Amino acid sequence: MKAATFEYRRAETTGQAVSLIAAGASAAKVCGGSQSLGPMLNLRLAQVDQLVDIRHIKVMQTFAMRGDVLRIGAGVTHARIEDGELPDVTKGLLSKVAADIAHRAVRNRGTLGGSLAHADPAADWVSTMSLLDAGIVIAGSNGERTMRATEFLQGAFTTALTFDEIVIAVEVPVFSTAARWAYCKTCRKPGEFAEAIGAVYIDPERGIARALMGALGGMPLVVQGHAELTRLLTQPDAMQTLLDDAGLEEAYERQVHAVMLRRALESANI
Repeated sequence: MKAATFEYRRAETTGQAVSLIAAGASAAKVCGGSQSLGPMLNLRLAQVDQLVDIRHIKVMQTFAMRGDVLRIGAGVTHARIEDGELPDVTKGLLSKVAADIAHRAVRNRGTLGGSLAHADPAADWVSTMSLLDAGIVIAGSNGERTMRATEFLQGAFTTALTFDEIVIAVEVPVFSTAARWAYCKTCRKPGEFAEAIGAVYIDPERGIARALMGALGGMPLVVQGHAELTRLLTQPDAMQTLLDDAGLEEAYERQVHAVMLRRALESANI
């Protein structure tokens, strides 16, 4: 298959990108790495009148420390994170997650911001940034704003972006020396999207204790508080209640999600 006819526009700045998509309204789409949108266009699962290419916006390819967060440009690829180009502010979490996304050919082109804007429930960055409650930096016709990941990600393939906005950066918190984490997922075969994700982030110095159940039908479920995490590990009823809250009914799905989360809790020494 080939994509239906569309107009291609290349943006050199975030302002130009915003202007182009605002002018195109809902008929315009943004492309970065195009590892999701590209196949959808070719299969005609999606059709657009105008495609705005943001790969050449230099500021979106950069990263920098800003106080207690690392600001990562939305155009930074999974491969660059995997290869350790960025400061290791998460004690190996980001590079570990990046290395397990799809295949290297995909990681070479796929971008952090594109993954979050696409908001596939099974995508690793969706779960990771929800676990960290990272800041999502957005640019639009009304200027720039920052949202927490748990507010930005609203449902399967649904975000808080309006038609004239794009993700320009992600702000990841710097872990303290006492922080620890675990990230467990299972796939039917290497390179596929996850069937289930379990993740934990503990940072005693900042009073953070979070666990996450991801790769659900909608957005990940986040549980907060050390006592709640302990209950999930030690009280079977607590895990069963979480599975109910996740809307999981089929026995295999309940089992595989429970196992992934339990492994993460145990690995993080809850």
